[in-house]
Amino acid sequence: MKHVLILFAMSASSFGCFQSCAQKRLQGSADSGATKKTLYIDVHQLQPGKVKYEDVAKAHAKDLATEKKYGVHFIKYWVNEEKGLVYCLSSSSDSESIRKTHAEAHGLLPEYIYKVTDGTAANLINQSNFFLDVHYLGAGKVTAKDVAGAHAKDLAVEKKYGVNFINYWVDEKNGVVMCLSQAKDSTAVINTHKEAHGLIPAYVLPIKQGE
Repeated sequence: MKHVLILFAMSASSFGCFQSCAQKRLQGSADSGATKKTLYIDVHQLQPGKVKYEDVAKAHAKDLATEKKYGVHFIKYWVNEEKGLVYCLSSSSDSESIRKTHAEAHGLLPEYIYKVTDGTAANLINQSNFFLDVHYLGAGKVTAKDVAGAHAKDLAVEKKYGVNFINYWVDEKNGVVMCLSQAKDSTAVINTHKEAHGLIPAYVLPIKQGE
């Protein structure tokens, strides 16, 4: 009888531990879901010809000093000095946290914030010219799957034109696609897209990259 009671107590203890562990795992899953991060690209339209890469680098440093307060992680940024355009890639739980980070860090608020998904990044090559090309395909008229297929076609053609497509980002809701590449010039980027799938970008920007 004593042995039976001991076994029962051990079983009850094990069951209690199992319940406790299961509850912790469920709680952990709920917590991770609540803090799940999404990729965003925010766009700053500053004065053409009056934006210096060095100034953007300083503003970015201020973002990095502030980002933890709002749960944001700034990953990379791209600058076109001639047109005064700055693109920032970050991960965050929401777009408002990005806006708050910029506001506190330096006060330069973005005109647009795109919620995006990305592809698989390629390695950089020994090429110093970076380009960002942007496609406006229409709200709700493009999916990440569609863009992945088009990107695969780009990769099959890129060597012919000396282009290295590094990655792309898709905002399905707004129908916006951004492609990052290395190339000798913007014409090579356009010709690759044209032969690969015929989707010509609205514009191609030479950019400087920072992180």
